Amino acid sequence: MDSTQTSFAPRRDAQRLRDLPVSTGSKNRSGRAWSVPVLLVLVTLIGALGGAVVVARAGDRVDVLAVARDVPVGQTVTARDVKVVSFAEDPGLSPIPSGQRASVVGQRAVVDLYPGELLTRSQLSARGGLGDTAQVVGVELKRGFVPGDELRPGDKVAAVVLPSPGVDTGSTGSEVPAPVEATVKSVGSPDSTGAMVVNLVVAPADGPLLATKAAAKQIALVRQPRESGS
Repeated sequence: MDSTQTSFAPRRDAQRLRDLPVSTGSKNRSGRAWSVPVLLVLVTLIGALGGAVVVARAGDRVDVLAVARDVPVGQTVTARDVKVVSFAEDPGLSPIPSGQRASVVGQRAVVDLYPGELLTRSQLSARGGLGDTAQVVGVELKRGFVPGDELRPGDKVAAVVLPSPGVDTGSTGSEVPAPVEATVKSVGSPDSTGAMVVNLVVAPADGPLLATKAAAKQIALVRQPRESGS
């Protein structure tokens, strides 16, 4: 028996499978669009934190005294010579707090004060600075008898009395006078030979001896250690 093949035409009314929706990426675009405000918020927060740090650091500043105008060494400090400035605290510096302004007025400068400098206690003396009863002795020193480029007004020095030329103190048994404690008032410029004149402030009891030995060229200066911050 012959087999007969029957072909069936596709039904036109068959429902077609719905096409899957095509992703347009709108969700991703929406996500990216939302990221811009988020970034703006983050930038704002970072700026606010930075401002807070600056304010916190500014809070560490204190009011201190500074020099308002030139004050020569030995001159009395007046109210117009000092001013109040804001200063960031530094452990290595010790300027005078602004609240102590009244105690500064009336003191004398032991060094030359220049405008803009922070004022420290080492620059002043309550006992007349260089001393109302002190004496000033000019000492001419040869090269090698004074520290080169090391002295400045206000420095404490020891004026060492040298033995007379040709005198052996060991054999004669004569005693060399003890060093004279002094404060440098001013330092002259070296001449062609390197010699210079240094004006020293000393106690009245030491003035005559220092002047006598200075005239005989029997003085050498040794700078004492400076105070911290001076």
